[in-house]
Amino acid sequence: MKYSGWPDTGELVVGKVDEIEDFGVFIDLEEYEDKRGLVHVSEVASGWIKNVRDHVSTGQTVVCKVLDVDEGSQQIDLSIKDVNEHQHSDKIQDWKNEQKADKWMSLAFGEDMGDEQYTHVANELLAEFGSIYDGFEQAAIHGPEALDGTDLEDEEVEQLVETARENVSVPYVTVTGYVDLRNPGKDGVDGIKAALEAAEGNGDIPDEVELDVTYVGAPEYRVRVKAPNYKTAEAQLEESVRRAEVAMEGTDGSADFHRERHTDDE
Repeated sequence: MKYSGWPDTGELVVGKVDEIEDFGVFIDLEEYEDKRGLVHVSEVASGWIKNVRDHVSTGQTVVCKVLDVDEGSQQIDLSIKDVNEHQHSDKIQDWKNEQKADKWMSLAFGEDMGDEQYTHVANELLAEFGSIYDGFEQAAIHGPEALDGTDLEDEEVEQLVETARENVSVPYVTVTGYVDLRNPGKDGVDGIKAALEAAEGNGDIPDEVELDVTYVGAPEYRVRVKAPNYKTAEAQLEESVRRAEVAMEGTDGSADFHRERHTDDE
């Protein structure tokens, strides 16, 4: 995705070095349609510059600060030296993230999705989250609820969430479910204890996963899983419940899983 229009003064932009002259460097802006800027030789690097080519090379990706925009003369003045290392790193990462998000859009809606639909979905994510990438990330973490503030169709939300959960790597996600443990038999208490220990994994949980089972109110227990990604978290939640169900087999007890909490008060 490339933006139409013009960048704002003070904005950081990603560009590729197209031409190098003694008086400066021409930069093709990667994020804007058909936009090109000039870095005057005095804005390439601090101090005296003997040879511009000692500092940049053709085809190099750079981060520039927009100094001035003159739409009438189709001119964009840029600076490389005004961008520090931290700003450069963050901007490049943001740019790479948006490239990933652009690919995810194609995965979600197909390579032949129309420009109108792309623009509609992209603008909704930009308005709500500030970037398309952040929209996908929030959809991966929180599911459809993350997109409640958008004006997207239910089918579009479903496609976004499915694609996000299959492709987005986030620092961690937390998923929660509930299981009702009942065992009216004479050894019911011991049976429930065994089911709880099984649900907690008996110490056999991957190091990158945090799993805990807490009492909510008879007969309800909360299972909370924290993991590096949604797929792992969901798999561990399902395994936890499955272990509890297996522990209840052969007894008078039962283990019933549900997503929403049933008990009113903890």
